[in-house]
Amino acid sequence: MTPSLQLRGDLISTAGKTLDRAAARLLELQDADGEWCAELTADSTLESDFILLQLWLYPPTGGHWNPESRALVDKAARSILDRQLPDGGFNIYACGPTEISATVKAYFALKLAGYDVNEAHMAKARECILSRGGIQAANSYVKVNLSLFGLYPREACPTIPPEFVLLPFNFLFQMSSWTRAIVVALSIVHAHNPMRPVPEGFNLEELFLPGVPTGLERSGKLWTWRNFFLAADRFLKFWERRGPRSIRARAIREAERWMIERTKDSDGLGAIYPPMMYAIMAFDVLGYPADHPERVEALRQFNHLMVDEGGRFLFQPCFSPVWDTAMAAYAIGEAGASAAEPLQRAADWFLDREIRRKGDWSVKRPRAEPSGWCFEYANAFYPDIDDTAMVLLALSHARASDRDAQRACHRRALDWLLAMQSKDGGWAAFDVDNDWHFLADVPFADHNAMLDPTCADITGRILEALKAHGFSREHPAVRRGAEYLIRHQEADGSWYGRWGVAYIYGTCFALRGLAAAGESDREAHVLRGGEWLRSIQNPDGGWGESCASYDNGCFTPAPSTPSQTAWAIMGLIAGGDTTSVSVRHGVEYLIETQRRDGDWDERLATGTGFPKVFYLNYHLYRLYFPVMALSAFLKAGRAS
Repeated sequence: MTPSLQLRGDLISTAGKTLDRAAARLLELQDADGEWCAELTADSTLESDFILLQLWLYPPTGGHWNPESRALVDKAARSILDRQLPDGGFNIYACGPTEISATVKAYFALKLAGYDVNEAHMAKARECILSRGGIQAANSYVKVNLSLFGLYPREACPTIPPEFVLLPFNFLFQMSSWTRAIVVALSIVHAHNPMRPVPEGFNLEELFLPGVPTGLERSGKLWTWRNFFLAADRFLKFWERRGPRSIRARAIREAERWMIERTKDSDGLGAIYPPMMYAIMAFDVLGYPADHPERVEALRQFNHLMVDEGGRFLFQPCFSPVWDTAMAAYAIGEAGASAAEPLQRAADWFLDREIRRKGDWSVKRPRAEPSGWCFEYANAFYPDIDDTAMVLLALSHARASDRDAQRACHRRALDWLLAMQSKDGGWAAFDVDNDWHFLADVPFADHNAMLDPTCADITGRILEALKAHGFSREHPAVRRGAEYLIRHQEADGSWYGRWGVAYIYGTCFALRGLAAAGESDREAHVLRGGEWLRSIQNPDGGWGESCASYDNGCFTPAPSTPSQTAWAIMGLIAGGDTTSVSVRHGVEYLIETQRRDGDWDERLATGTGFPKVFYLNYHLYRLYFPVMALSAFLKAGRAS
């Protein structure tokens, strides 16, 4: 045997042992009912908003919180303060720079919690805010939240009218699913024009930068959608003062009905933190007493997101059981582990959670039979395309107790996925043809997630799921999906990843999707994708990418992480590169950084919520993606 073949044989053997340890660790983490669900964490803004909600629900009397609120506010404040940066600010992803909106929220929360503004950490935070444009530079949701307490001028905030729900052309459903859930609940709050009390003498005047306007600024051009919507905002402010009360009352009733309907069979409105918080506020302004079942349940679901473990306190933005279970089960199946019984439990768990009612998606696809899975435990109105594809990939390895039920489930879910293909050939997360791009200029759209566009990462995963269930490149949906990926390749050979950080993620799943669609690995776009991945490899053999890629509009390097290294290896192998030095070094990185318990460490955020605004740490990404990558490497080695 030549030295190179000996080296490859040794690497395959060692990679196999690494994979066995990782798969065993992953199986250990499965719950008895068949699910996997790791923590999902983000930045300090969740704890800051929690303190704001405490002020809304239980305002201090005589300057004193009630004992229960005091204890929780203190824990949340300590959690926030623990994440302050040396420059006094707060970031939105680990190792990232200060972000103005997160810093304003943190300062407000800490001051409300009782921290003296003259303390060093508060003074540094204040200086940090003023050096970045003052409170006026924060995003619209920060300003709207503060305006509810008279801490920011209401007239300087964008109007969020409930009349949105009455507009024609399914206007509400042209927004992304998460935005419409936020907007409907917040519009109810906004329409009641509350001015909630704050402790005597409390204000944020020290954060206003002199000479900087507080209001919404026009674009410099004569005609832009931005200027159009600002003019519309001025009209809406007049409408709120002088418009017919009957129309406003009707809009509030419809918004209330819409909101309540979508809390049924769900872990709260939208099953994600922001609309869940606004729903609690909405029930309050609508006059629901504290013991009303709807309000009690809304608060219970929100508080369920809390992690309170003595010295450790945080909020999760939502739960991720379906996503984690699908990823873990698929990884175990790809690893070829002897796990028939764990995979059967996972399959049974999935079948019990298939969504069989029509949700918001049916507005544009009214004839499609309901199916699919949500991201969370329960979110009946919002099954999502990416989770559904991932569950189908997992089910390609897992056999449920009831085989007939599983086959019927496969058929429905595949038909639903095909129905959810957008007209451009790609797939989005929740909706079809959610492409009114001008809505991104609405004044309250600076959360950078007004739309749910088709994207390469989801489209690639759909193509993988279709192949796993027998669809070939001759199928029209497969052809259109592959053409979409080819059209959306970046000039440097990469693909943009919407739901994972960032270009490594997009490139991995675009290449895997093209391979699933039967695209030759000799095609120029596939070769360019592989060459790009090789060109950005870190000296330690791994791959890493910063969330700053979204701000910069191009790949921005970062220290290597297990999940991003796994994505790069998976992408290279999908593109036909199974033996290069890059692949070998990537596999060696995973081998060398594995912990003794079979897991890996990963501190950096590699998941994306809203690009440029909100990022996620999926605490199992560091484990199930390396399992997939090592499995792909070993399969390629056995085939060569």
